[in-house]
Amino acid sequence: MKITAQLGIIVSLIFAVVCFSVAGKGFLSLDEIVDAKQRADSIGFSWFWAFLGLVATAFAGLNFWIAKTTRHEDG
Repeated sequence: MKITAQLGIIVSLIFAVVCFSVAGKGFLSLDEIVDAKQRADSIGFSWFWAFLGLVATAFAGLNFWIAKTTRHEDG
C-alpha cells in the first residue's frame, strides 16, 4: 500500500492533534490528583503523549518537505 506525501501530512497532523489533546488533558487534570505517585505517573504519561505529538509533527514536516521537493523535481 502506497501512502502519498499529502496523505502522510494529513494523517500525521491528525495524530499530532490527538496526542497533544491527550497530553493537555493530562496536564490540566494534575490539580485533581492528590496521591504523589499518581501525580508523578500522570506527569510522565502527559510528557510521553506530548513527545508523540512532537514526533508526529516532525513527520508531517518531513512529508511536507518531501512533497515540496518532489514537485519541484517533476515539473
